[in-house]
Amino acid sequence: MSNTKQRNLNNHTLFYKWADYFCAMIAWGSFFAYRKMMIEKEENVSVIFQDINFWYGLIIIPIGWFLVYSLFDQYGDIHRHSRLKTLSRTFFLSFFGVLILFFTLILDDFVSNYTTYYQSFLALFSFHFILTVVTRMVLLTSASRRIRQGMVKFNTIIIGGNTEALALYEEIISQKRSYGYHFIGFLRSNKEKVSPLETKLKYLGNIKDLDCIIKEYQIEEVIIAIQTQEHNLLKQLITALFDFRPILHVKIIPDMYDIMLGSVKMNQVFGTALIEINQEIMPPWQIAFKRVLDIFISIVSLFFLSPLFAYLSLKVKQSSVGPVFYRQERIGFRGVPFTILKFRSMYENAEYAGPQLSKDEDSRCTPFGAIMRKWRLDELPQFWNVLIGEMSLVGPRPERKFYIDKIMEQAPHYRHLLKVRPGITSWGQVKYGYASNVDQMIQRLKYDILYLENRSIALDFKIIFYTLVVLVQGTGK
Repeated sequence: MSNTKQRNLNNHTLFYKWADYFCAMIAWGSFFAYRKMMIEKEENVSVIFQDINFWYGLIIIPIGWFLVYSLFDQYGDIHRHSRLKTLSRTFFLSFFGVLILFFTLILDDFVSNYTTYYQSFLALFSFHFILTVVTRMVLLTSASRRIRQGMVKFNTIIIGGNTEALALYEEIISQKRSYGYHFIGFLRSNKEKVSPLETKLKYLGNIKDLDCIIKEYQIEEVIIAIQTQEHNLLKQLITALFDFRPILHVKIIPDMYDIMLGSVKMNQVFGTALIEINQEIMPPWQIAFKRVLDIFISIVSLFFLSPLFAYLSLKVKQSSVGPVFYRQERIGFRGVPFTILKFRSMYENAEYAGPQLSKDEDSRCTPFGAIMRKWRLDELPQFWNVLIGEMSLVGPRPERKFYIDKIMEQAPHYRHLLKVRPGITSWGQVKYGYASNVDQMIQRLKYDILYLENRSIALDFKIIFYTLVVLVQGTGK
């Protein structure tokens, strides 16, 4: 995407945000005037502007709405927004937002009777929702018109050069209105020798060149149109393309949807031609809540478990010569290395012969270290890693680069695990436990992938519960 185009798209999105802010401001001002003039029966309009609460609300309340929309709504490129979904989200967010304002700011206001409460709620909701949704619909309709008129286009490639790909391309370009595609070229799959698309589009290379092509041509849209017998390539393609999310949008032709059932979520149907794949399972508000929960539980745990920390530190020091804490480099969120903390459960220099995985009845473990590992007490210092943002309470267990490289040789989809913060506990840890070799690590991987495809706050609580059960029973592997 060119810098000029990016600036223009950013300006449209920025204007959209400011429109929300000013709508919230106008809605609050209108509601305040309504309360004063219609309910409290004030006759002098100047009373409104003399009330300090009017000015406080005019500044603070729109900021609150902006934060709500940032967490629970979408502030991405408005040219990709669905007006229907935006309408429904605006309604529900307006309703619950006004409900919160009502109980925190309005409930103790002047009332002549209880019907005043209903009038106030309805007035504030009406002002806010109508102003916001009308403004949003106007801006989104304008954005949609820019796409239809060809003023906004996204660099697009087609993966696959078969007759279905050619038919799809011809169908798209034959439309009277633009759908925002600027076709750069196409890639052949591994089995294709000659493609009918070569007479229509530039041949860019094969699938092995995908990463370089996306970067070189600043691709924003990818259409997958591979042959039926090449469905085994789809998982490989999705894995590779996922690295470029959320900038890159991936779409497939509808007859491929059946093989993706349960792996990806259908997001939006574009006309009759394409289905967009969305692998962002957890919404932004849950991601934010998950981080707040991580911080809160980490602070509480570090404080209330401090006597246990002191006891374990003393026992580790008595168990053998060496430091209390064991520090090791692991690969974390987005592939960034970090230093994980543990209570030392092994004798010092236990890995003098190179990286090794722990196993049952590991002779490298001290007697007290074996007890800690059974009850997973050695993992407690990782609450500090969680607090500073290197880890989460729940997420795939972090590994060393040495073992990640070995796993990737057999299971390239391991790279998905680096899309989230690693955790103190995980579904793989609960269901499988510690892995003693690479094969076992790959077996455990399926549980972590299952978690990624279904992650939610509710699932995190479920994993935490089962982790506590394992701890209480002392059945940790």
